[in-house]
Amino acid sequence: MGKRKKVFIVVLVIATLTCIHLTRAQETQKVRRIGVLFPGSLSYGTPNVEAFRRGLRELGYVEDRNIVIYYRIAEGKLDRYPILATELVNLKVDVIVTASAPVVQAVKKATKTIPIVIAAAADPIGAGLIDSLARPGGNVTGLSMRSPDLGGKRLQLLKEIVPSARRVGILWNPTNDGSAVSLRESETAAQLMGLQLQSIEVRSPGELNLGLKLLTADRTSAFTVLRDPFINQHISRIVEFAAKAYMPAIYEAREFALVGGLISYGANLLDLYRRAAGFVDKILKGAKPDDLPVEQPMRTEFIINLKTAKDIGLTIPAVILQRADKVIK
Repeated sequence: MGKRKKVFIVVLVIATLTCIHLTRAQETQKVRRIGVLFPGSLSYGTPNVEAFRRGLRELGYVEDRNIVIYYRIAEGKLDRYPILATELVNLKVDVIVTASAPVVQAVKKATKTIPIVIAAAADPIGAGLIDSLARPGGNVTGLSMRSPDLGGKRLQLLKEIVPSARRVGILWNPTNDGSAVSLRESETAAQLMGLQLQSIEVRSPGELNLGLKLLTADRTSAFTVLRDPFINQHISRIVEFAAKAYMPAIYEAREFALVGGLISYGANLLDLYRRAAGFVDKILKGAKPDDLPVEQPMRTEFIINLKTAKDIGLTIPAVILQRADKVIK
């Protein structure tokens, strides 16, 4: 009986180990579901989404093999955020990746259980998306675009390029909590530089048209634009206005400079989206969002469109050109 009992125990151990091995193998082969809710247009978001996908590939994830990605594009329309967020929740995805405070807020309302990874948000604490960088709280973690000195640096660049500037306009969307924080930081920096900052609220096509008219009517020397899903839908309109008005402008989003805007300076969004893949990887491997501290920008990007500078009759000092990450000729 003793010998039979020993044999039985050995068989039981082998069977148990085999089951564990098979279970782990099945988990390894399990296809995980990722939802991506992009706030802007497909054309605007494609480079960012590609950076995110590249980050996933670097971590061993292959679409249609061990992950499936469900994309939803909001086209900068505020009323679409909750609808698209609910669609992804109903798909029972394992994690949702998104950006911009208003969109993250919509996703948070749609689910309290599915992990949410912020690819980029101007001020996740100020917007109420997280409790703190170290302990985000709830089901949200990811990356912040916020660096308190970026707004001031954009104004400083304008001042260096246009030394005579006294009045500078700033286009921003008041429905974006992150933009509100960036506005306050820019106002503080403007006072220290002796600049008068003209706040222009833009949340609809009508307000955009009125705001651009105000820039010319109020003898504004130059203007700056804060990144926002709605505003980013009107890149061409804003860039064309600046060119026709021969008005220097500096933008937070790189896409403006790539299509003819004079200068862009801000957090490197492609780097943030690539890094968002790392958060997804950790969550899919069992980490809880609250245990993953929110990270801040590691890289900024400074682009100068030299062709645009020549077109509006502006000379960019050589010392500034040398500081640029990219010069478009």
